[in-house]
Amino acid sequence: MPAARESLLDAAYTALARRPWSAVRMVDVAAAAGVSRQTLYNEFGSKEGLARALVRREADAYLAGVERALATHSDAGERLTATAEWTASTARENALVRAMLTGCWSERLPSPTLSAVPSSSAVPAQRRADGPLPSPGDFVAIVRDRAVAVLSGPAVGKPETSELARSCELVVRIALSCVAAPPGEGGVSDLVRTALPRQTV
Repeated sequence: MPAARESLLDAAYTALARRPWSAVRMVDVAAAAGVSRQTLYNEFGSKEGLARALVRREADAYLAGVERALATHSDAGERLTATAEWTASTARENALVRAMLTGCWSERLPSPTLSAVPSSSAVPAQRRADGPLPSPGDFVAIVRDRAVAVLSGPAVGKPETSELARSCELVVRIALSCVAAPPGEGGVSDLVRTALPRQTV
């Protein structure tokens, strides 16, 4: 029941924007999604299951945005700049993404364990959500590796892969620093362009 699942996750996300996770009630999430509370429990098993699925969905949406940012331009420097800007803006706008990228979970948010939890769910999407969730270090590695894969094509003049990997990781870490301490005039893009080696930009 994918439509009901997405409606329930949307309702949970909206509820979380209004009140702390500890005050979000399953019955209210079900009502806002227009389904029964039993449907909610059938889909997620528990409030912890709902939290894990919500965190997994936001993580997947963030990484899908990374893919789009890397595909936006033909120039390597512009692709990395777009990735850094996406990371900083998404973390600024989405408290769950910010918590996942920084490891700073406030009391308002659910804080599911990063390790896998036992799952008896018949729902494939929930079994995936019950698997391990990425840590901040995992996100750095995932984004770095995706950027390297996109940028290390057979074009002439590309930097060596190890140097490219360092540049890509630097961009991710610059973006994360901008989440913690927003940049001044010029924003994320100026910081990235200044920090990247000439052959990358």
